[in-house]
Amino acid sequence: MVVGVLALQGDVREHLRAIGGDGVTALPVRRPGELAAVDALVIPGGESTTMSNLAIAFDLLDPLRQRIAAGMPTYGSCAGMIMLADTVLDGRPDQRSFGGIDMVVRRNAFGRQVDSFESTVEFADIGGEPFHAVFIRAPWVESVGPQVQVLARVAGGPADGRIVAVRQGNLLATAFHPELTGDLRVHRHFVQMARAARAARTH
Repeated sequence: MVVGVLALQGDVREHLRAIGGDGVTALPVRRPGELAAVDALVIPGGESTTMSNLAIAFDLLDPLRQRIAAGMPTYGSCAGMIMLADTVLDGRPDQRSFGGIDMVVRRNAFGRQVDSFESTVEFADIGGEPFHAVFIRAPWVESVGPQVQVLARVAGGPADGRIVAVRQGNLLATAFHPELTGDLRVHRHFVQMARAARAARTH
């Protein structure tokens, strides 16, 4: 299993460390040829506008959209969630997303960098204790379509009930940064999704 991490901008190394091992080769992806060589992809946190502009500059925007639309398992964290949204609120007019998940995401919904915080969330499908989530200038999901499964919401505080993790088919997205916590359950869950998708294609 080869899992790429989109390496245009953001916390790429942390995702490479979190996703690699246990039969998974993790590779940075910056070019269309590198994208074509992976079974699945992680879109890291960072700055979604910059990521959008760099995807265009590196001729990756259309290839990414095509692979995602064709069913490539893809996981986006924070800015990656924004990039997987079909609709983005509060983005710049020239900002482009990759799309794929039928959701409306509000960019920087929790506030600016100084408003970053940590919280525990109940995360469906990964098992075990509540997940310790790190939110850094994070988005949240305003609404989802009928095919989208809500996996986690904020509990308590002014953002109580806001959606912060979703899945639609082979696509997974979180508003928070599991790669920063040392808890690999989200990444392992994504690898399981990717393996299941590959097995389905084989059969």
